[in-house]
Amino acid sequence: MKSLLFKPLVLDQLELANKICIAPMCQYAANLEGEIQFWHEQQWASYALSGAGFCIVEATAINPEGRISDADLGLWNDSQALKMQAVLSKRSTISPMPFAIQLSHAGRKASVEAPWKNQDSMTVDRYWQTVAPSNIPFLSNDRMPNVLGAEDIIKIKQDFIEAARRAVQVGFRLIEVHAAHGYLLHQFLSPLSNIREDEYGGSLENRCRLTLEIIQEIKQVLPKGFPLGIRISATDWMKNEGWDLESSIYLSAHLERLGIAYIHVSSGGLHRDQTIDVNPNYQVPFAQAIKAKVNVPIIAVGLITEPTQAEDILQKDQADAIAIARAIQYNPRWPWYAAQALGEGVAVAPQYLRCEPYGHRGRLFKPF
Repeated sequence: MKSLLFKPLVLDQLELANKICIAPMCQYAANLEGEIQFWHEQQWASYALSGAGFCIVEATAINPEGRISDADLGLWNDSQALKMQAVLSKRSTISPMPFAIQLSHAGRKASVEAPWKNQDSMTVDRYWQTVAPSNIPFLSNDRMPNVLGAEDIIKIKQDFIEAARRAVQVGFRLIEVHAAHGYLLHQFLSPLSNIREDEYGGSLENRCRLTLEIIQEIKQVLPKGFPLGIRISATDWMKNEGWDLESSIYLSAHLERLGIAYIHVSSGGLHRDQTIDVNPNYQVPFAQAIKAKVNVPIIAVGLITEPTQAEDILQKDQADAIAIARAIQYNPRWPWYAAQALGEGVAVAPQYLRCEPYGHRGRLFKPF
């Protein structure tokens, strides 16, 4: 019986070779202008040769204030787009794997140092003013974010739209909107960070409004059949308060009506007091619950590290695809090992055919 992990996956009108997704992982390696560097070039080449079905590159800011750090990629101007296009074009010469981009705004979690650096080392001249739906900082000692007004919200929506236009021009084959991990759209979704009293706050319907408007307006400028997905945090992990699974199901149903291509189900990141029960598959039940309520491909992610583990999730119909992040950073050829473990074949560059393991010759590798 053919492994489900290595069956094709269709997102909108794009067919992918298998159901392995390389999840977006921030690299904090851009220059101060938000432009791509050699680190990204080699990293993207590694992803492209991995054998995965598709890759979503790291959270990319739609405007300067939306960066997490001043080493984040951006896609708010043509210079960034041209440099990104050059690297993506090089990558396409070594692999046909489709690449996606995750468009993001960090909101109140912006203007910080790279995670492996001391946060106190960030000098005053490198800070910028953060923004949020309400004047509630992420950490108690953070500077107070500015509350977004009506005109600010219009500008942010336009910035998402313009970044999406550029992403298509650059050559990305999919776009993912980042509405998870406590960043701006998640901040609007959760009542813990959104205490507005206008049409973007208060009720669940109002708190979902900005995310749904952005999805709807991006879709209007994309080519027909171009896949637009979203990443959400299914819960704030705050017991009986905050954004929760029921809210995520409500949002997912509305996303389905807008024609979303997939929903990438993660969790957490919004509140410093979150209590997460981290263990293998710890987010899979959220993906399963959402999948049961909508007819949209669901991507599961979170401590999925073993091929049989990924296959089991699909066999149990808990998700439609599997996203791998840290495990593929650690082992860039994870899909090769998954194919070997599951008795499947995987497409590789012809230069790799001669390294096919003894005992699997002619069965494990097939050329692009």
